[in-house]
Amino acid sequence: MVEGEPNTYREAVSSSEGPQWKEAIRNEIDSILQNHTWELVDLPPGCKPLGYRWIFKRKMKTDGSIDKYKARLVIKGFRQKEGLDYFDTYSPVTRITSIRLVLAIAALRNLEVHQMDVKTAFLNGDLEEEIYMEQPEGFSAPGQEGKVCKLVKSLYGLKQAPKQWHQKFDHVMIDNGFKINECDKCVYFKDTNEGYVILCLYVDDMLIIGSNDKIIKATKSMLKARFDMKDMGLADVILGVKIIRTQEGLVLSQSHYVDKILEKFNSGDTSVARTPVDTSQHLKKNKGDGVAQLEYSRIIGSLMYLMTCTRPDLAYAVSRLSRYTSNPCADHWKAITRVLRYIRYTRDYGLHYTRQPAVIEGYTDANWISDNKDSKSTSGYVFTLGGAAIAWKSSKQTVIARSTMESEFIALDKSGEEAEWLRQFVEDIPRWPKPLPAICVHCDSQSAIGRAQSLMYNGRSRHMRRRHNTIRQLLSTGVITIDYVRSTDNIADPFTKGLSRELVETSSRGMGLKPLVNGNMRET
Repeated sequence: MVEGEPNTYREAVSSSEGPQWKEAIRNEIDSILQNHTWELVDLPPGCKPLGYRWIFKRKMKTDGSIDKYKARLVIKGFRQKEGLDYFDTYSPVTRITSIRLVLAIAALRNLEVHQMDVKTAFLNGDLEEEIYMEQPEGFSAPGQEGKVCKLVKSLYGLKQAPKQWHQKFDHVMIDNGFKINECDKCVYFKDTNEGYVILCLYVDDMLIIGSNDKIIKATKSMLKARFDMKDMGLADVILGVKIIRTQEGLVLSQSHYVDKILEKFNSGDTSVARTPVDTSQHLKKNKGDGVAQLEYSRIIGSLMYLMTCTRPDLAYAVSRLSRYTSNPCADHWKAITRVLRYIRYTRDYGLHYTRQPAVIEGYTDANWISDNKDSKSTSGYVFTLGGAAIAWKSSKQTVIARSTMESEFIALDKSGEEAEWLRQFVEDIPRWPKPLPAICVHCDSQSAIGRAQSLMYNGRSRHMRRRHNTIRQLLSTGVITIDYVRSTDNIADPFTKGLSRELVETSSRGMGLKPLVNGNMRET
């Protein structure tokens, strides 16, 4: 049995795993010295050096075994003063939607997906402010014990470290002929006569998708020349999501994360549920004492990450149950236990991206005031590419709809926003067919479609004129088209309410959500 990680330097080196931790500490110090992160100087009068702390972590594989021991020197950046020690701190990260979209494109074009990791990303940022730090344990400078470290480059823990790293990476990519996707500042692309390459960056993890091996190798060589990189070969796991290759394309799965959730929160239960929501149960706010609020919020957080990455079928259940996180009662616990039983039943579900269709399609739906205790409706949408979902959302509407048509129209407006973003994103994808076709958004409300396509303006619709103008503009500029779909064929239906067993399975297949057994697709 593996014990917990040590909390201090002395505790690490004196533990039973001391040799492993000492090697990890040496690797960290070597990286810092090779990077010329600091220089030893006398402390100027009136300055106070920042402290530091060693952080020790075992990096685990998806099967639960130890991958490596990692030691990180972290400066106590919480003592920094704004306007003196730092100014701007913002740093973007790529959206999970962007990652799914790029992987769907890789499946469509049968491209290889490679992965690289920056070993010490934040140490690469050039520091503009003057910051001093105490000499750390494990770093010995004979005869200079009284000096302090003047930081030349950023260090983990500094408030501006993420911003400085991203700024440095931006400059390197642009200097080497890459362009930045206007819709996601962490997606880079390069198109040459020899081929094209797309790179997604999430802090220090990156996916590299190229049209051929030559341009992928050239990109890797360029990055290795500028940063201390770890080449991980073909992508296997990104942000806790498994990338599985099949004959038909790619599958994104989190079955190992489902196991972790069930082991942590539902280990004593072996029951399963065929649907995530009990349609006969009506939830309401708890006015009494809460039941295990902290545990409830932990489960919601875990389910939310699972839903956000690969499980659109959980979107409505998680959205609904998260509204009661502050004060859950027994009914809420019954509902969340059902969700845990459902993910046990659907453990092997993953998003299956295939070679077709090569067009983005959208589905939108709304459920008008299903709860007599709540006056606001629920919106939902999902977009697919390559046979599986790339973007989805289920949320309570922020305004009160006065009719079913209006609630559907609000949902159509929100899906139009996402459609516009997706269309602008693929505009920067190399070799994407031009001119771009309009994204077809399927809606099951003929009255909402009629209102969107109508030029008429009267007093009955004056309260929604802004949404009407937005949708009319998207239609007139060719960003979207709107098409009618029957409610039974609308795969956005499970984003607005609980459904029967058959409809849940049908909509899941429509979103490309199927189990993976022995590397082959199997219908539910």
